Amino acid sequence: MAAIKLLIVIPTLDQSGAEKQFALLACQLPRDRFEVNVVALTRGGPFEAPLKGAGIPVTILGKRWRGDPGTILKLRRTIREFQPDVILSCLFAANTSVRLATLGMRRPVTMISERCVDTWKSGWQLWLDRRLRKRTDRLIANSQSVAEFYAGVGFPADKISLIPNGVSPAVSSPMTKAEFCEKWNLPENARLIMFVGRLAPQKRLKSLIWAIQILRQADPLAYLLIIGNGPEADELKGYARDVEAISHVRFLGHRQDAGELLTLCDVFWLGSEFEGMSNSLMEAMAAGKPVVVSDIPPNRELVRHGIDGYLVNLGDSTGFSQFTGRLFQDNQLAHRLGTEGAKRMRDEFSVDRMVFRFAELIQQEFADRHS
Repeated sequence: MAAIKLLIVIPTLDQSGAEKQFALLACQLPRDRFEVNVVALTRGGPFEAPLKGAGIPVTILGKRWRGDPGTILKLRRTIREFQPDVILSCLFAANTSVRLATLGMRRPVTMISERCVDTWKSGWQLWLDRRLRKRTDRLIANSQSVAEFYAGVGFPADKISLIPNGVSPAVSSPMTKAEFCEKWNLPENARLIMFVGRLAPQKRLKSLIWAIQILRQADPLAYLLIIGNGPEADELKGYARDVEAISHVRFLGHRQDAGELLTLCDVFWLGSEFEGMSNSLMEAMAAGKPVVVSDIPPNRELVRHGIDGYLVNLGDSTGFSQFTGRLFQDNQLAHRLGTEGAKRMRDEFSVDRMVFRFAELIQQEFADRHS
């Protein structure tokens, strides 16, 4: 049997969660079963190199603005040239572009992937999603929460599949904790709490900054390290100064080695009000770190309260402080929770398992089309 020709379409190859998952997928799908090409609508990025290193052709279309008709035409030409059996797209811009680009042509099997509980979508975006449903063979959600959200806005439940994210084994930082603390002007025995993600309103970072302000009163060695960039960066720095927490907060900006730095922390925090399935949370757990996170459905799919971390009410800064203080005071507890989290990531959320599920689903959709 000839290999299935698979075209993966994604908005960019930036260093973000969805991009990482689909780069891993493209690189690890078995070559005897899949011939993979990747298209990025807007730009390349850090994941372009590993894709090309794995021998996967990458096309950058250079999208200039939202709704750029030239990009749709370029994508249409790419589809005609490659003649894929299956197209797998990820995120709203790519999901929409693929279904528009195939209008009027013999449509390949079309699978879209949604990665978040997209409460941000405006009326016109939800309307367009509805209009394009008939051009969609399968919607793949990365968490039960995402699946339920899209079923709730009218996508047929029998066409929704769940494939959780996969997480790679942790890679230790080449820096020691002492070297890291010296670099960032921290006490050598500092207790490090890390957040990794986009600095955006849905991450509720102000509640985490207030939590470190509470915690440092009881434990002056507690420090919050915020890794990432985003639209709230300047505002958050100002807020940390305003509440007099700035001495115990460090803004590290975007870091290519964020996953490695997680191996240096003592506790991981995530206070988001909505997620799909957080890659940084999974990486922290894979690194054996105890986690304290907001009690929202996607986080509950990863963290079992009191077993491999703690779930805290949304916006409850005192809760973040109290549970983290408990972990700092009980090393055995912190170790047990971290060990359980690492085991769960290894047993239930490996990259191999994620790739296997995608491969089986793509083959099934292809077989159904040609049966």
